[in-house]
Amino acid sequence: MTKSPVPPTTPDEPFVLVIGEALMDLVVQHGGTIDEVAAVPGGSPANVALALGRLGVPVELVTWVGTDTFGTTITTHLSESGVVVREPSIAAEKTSTAIAKLDERGAATYVFDVEWAPAPLEGFKDIQILHTGSIAAVLEPGSQAILDAIDATQGQVLVTYDPNARPQLMGSPAEAAPPIEAVVSRADVVKASDEDLEWLYPGKTAEQAALDWIERFDLPLLVVTRGKQGPMAFLGSDLRSSVAPAPVKVVDTVGAGDTFMGGLIDALWRRGIRGAEGREKLRALTGHDLRRILQEAAELADIVVQRQGANPPWAHELGR
Repeated sequence: MTKSPVPPTTPDEPFVLVIGEALMDLVVQHGGTIDEVAAVPGGSPANVALALGRLGVPVELVTWVGTDTFGTTITTHLSESGVVVREPSIAAEKTSTAIAKLDERGAATYVFDVEWAPAPLEGFKDIQILHTGSIAAVLEPGSQAILDAIDATQGQVLVTYDPNARPQLMGSPAEAAPPIEAVVSRADVVKASDEDLEWLYPGKTAEQAALDWIERFDLPLLVVTRGKQGPMAFLGSDLRSSVAPAPVKVVDTVGAGDTFMGGLIDALWRRGIRGAEGREKLRALTGHDLRRILQEAAELADIVVQRQGANPPWAHELGR
């Protein structure tokens, strides 16, 4: 696929800061063996940064990779898509990995070998949106650094979060809920799957859990992805919207949710919903605005599921 050059961020340019894991996905096709793997750069937050970079949004990533072959491959892959990987991110003893096994429907299950211990975060000038998610927001010691970064920028940036629950690393729902809720309570925009919510809160439907978050944490915007049912959004407790999924042939689902999250951030960025006024602008969205934002994010995810791996589209593929 032809790549379009994407300029890196420049000094004093507003940008999105993504904080979270980058790792190497070792993908095993359905019916394959562990000896037949494809090594593909991944990690939920890194995939979000990748999607944003390809869409032309200025983006920087704080992560934790090594100087080994996997780490070099990951940072090169991200840089080629316009993502600035901050230098302190490249100091791990080894780069984290995830074995991703695909079933007959192309859906992946994961086995992780992850270390998350980034240096204390600093340099928050010009950040307009701060995004985090998945393992990084739960796994110590790095999860505390994320909370510190959010607290240091509170009221100055729009905070977005995708829990992307990983039971293999997060423990039981009772163990995972407190650190996840610690980020939800600080966020302006949360994207969660129905599976995330139903796993976190046994006995509740995804909608019940979503409304509970909105009520308890005064969450301005919550988007719930529901697989073949399409995404649904809650703007506070008063306005909700959903879009029907498009009929597509699924190759695999790796990176689809992350690309949706990247598309959601991109849609907000292009509408100027960011920075200190981001939360107020969120609350001013109409039902029409909300449906259009969902459609834009869903269209990107639909492209990714028709490709192998986390391979989000470039801006020029969308006619931008």
